[in-house]
Amino acid sequence: MSEAIKQAIEDGRTVLGIEFGSTRIKAVLVDESHQPVAMGTFDWENRLENNIWTYSMEDIWGGLRGCYESLAADVQAKYGIPLTKLGALGFSGMMHGYMPFDKTGRLLVPFRTWRNTMTEEACRKLIPVFQFNIPQRWSIAHLYQAILNGEEHVKDIAYLTTLAGYIHWMLSGEKVLGIGEASGMFPVDSAIRDYDRKMLDQFDELTADRGFSWKIRDILPKVLCAGEKAGTLTAEGAKLLDPTGTLQPGAAMCPPEGDAGTGMTATNSVAVRTGNISAGTSIFSMVVTQKALSKVHEEIDMVTTPDGNPVAMVHCNNCTSDLNAWVGLFDQFAEKFGMKIDRNDLYGKLYREALKADPDCGGLMAYNYFSGEPVMGLDEGRPLFVRTPDASFTLANFMRSHLYSAMAALKIGNDILMKEEHVQVDSLTGHGGLFKTPVVGQQLMAAAMNAPVTVMDTASEGGPWGIAILACYMMERKENESLADYLQNRIFAGQTGTTVAPRPEDVKGFDAFIEKYKAALGAEKAAVEGLK
Repeated sequence: MSEAIKQAIEDGRTVLGIEFGSTRIKAVLVDESHQPVAMGTFDWENRLENNIWTYSMEDIWGGLRGCYESLAADVQAKYGIPLTKLGALGFSGMMHGYMPFDKTGRLLVPFRTWRNTMTEEACRKLIPVFQFNIPQRWSIAHLYQAILNGEEHVKDIAYLTTLAGYIHWMLSGEKVLGIGEASGMFPVDSAIRDYDRKMLDQFDELTADRGFSWKIRDILPKVLCAGEKAGTLTAEGAKLLDPTGTLQPGAAMCPPEGDAGTGMTATNSVAVRTGNISAGTSIFSMVVTQKALSKVHEEIDMVTTPDGNPVAMVHCNNCTSDLNAWVGLFDQFAEKFGMKIDRNDLYGKLYREALKADPDCGGLMAYNYFSGEPVMGLDEGRPLFVRTPDASFTLANFMRSHLYSAMAALKIGNDILMKEEHVQVDSLTGHGGLFKTPVVGQQLMAAAMNAPVTVMDTASEGGPWGIAILACYMMERKENESLADYLQNRIFAGQTGTTVAPRPEDVKGFDAFIEKYKAALGAEKAAVEGLK
């Protein structure tokens, strides 16, 4: 097998995906069977400069080269050959943020990442005009906030893009963006697979008195859908990626995408009425809807799949941090009695205990907010546990209350989708630490979402593998073959997983818990005010 892989690498028949995450840049090289054959990584960290979360240009290029160097070293170590040519290449990254350039290609202000929450005024003014939810991290919010602030650089903008869009531009010369990533810059109309024309006009009207030489259409990247070609790796681009000059130019490049789109691809969640849930330190769900929502919901972000279908995203800042803290406390208790328990066994035992609990947690209530939670209207958080005097205070109810709490804000956002907007979901794929213990996280999440939840037997390589698969789709798609069909029939065919359907008693119990959760939210707000 390694000889076949070696030959594919030498012939330039492998495909490379690179994703810029918040703390790690990761590269995955896949062969013609779409399996990873080499990997590379580079750790990096954003920094707070002048109260702005940013990465410098040195960080970006040093990180990209370091990641590619790590990949090339892995190829050399495994197969004894240098990596000289690629069949195709794709880049993805953290969505949103603000990277404005002048006509010479100079970055006008340091990169403002998605993490910055400095655009509240812009969002407050844009949402009623667009009648569309604009989160603070979106590029258009950053642009309008810069305009409202009277920032001098705005008049000189010739191009505005994201991190993935910037890398793609430098390596291919093409000012383009995948539609999923574009939908986090400016609202997209899925019917035309492009920016919403009415909202483009409305933005120009808002800024007409500013005297800018540009219109919003002039400075945004061209929108491309999955499967379309987005240029080739130029000689200059190859040298940027691999300063040793070993890598040859000419690889086909797919549209650069955001980490949401690559996550959907990597979990086979791009078809209508499917979705995925990522649950770790934070938690978010993405559900592919049949149409746009009927009205604005500030708890829900509307983005798209890499092929342009509307996606309702509920993103919550808090998930497992409070759970982890409680498990740590139980671990300390065990140590006092001389017991050294494997942490995975401890999690498993405690999580499984939750399945014995009352479906509504028996009068116990928990709030898991280590930080603010925008879905709940909280700027700050205080982890809080409270119960009624007559509550059934058992370990099982205690653990279930904290597992429910980890999912509660997500459920509240998705209840808007399911109960108010009547969005239908056939299947959800769960991934992340919350699902590591078999069955437990799935069963309770199925109750939260009132939909079956599947966890795959073999975890994918995540975002970088997802963008590599999108590059493969560009190269391999048959005429009229949709991305959903390609993934289902040619990437995930034969893969197995465990699916847990919602139990009616759990759905009813979680609904009852959530009603009490919302009613007692004032206690959490009081804790934020009182505990400084």
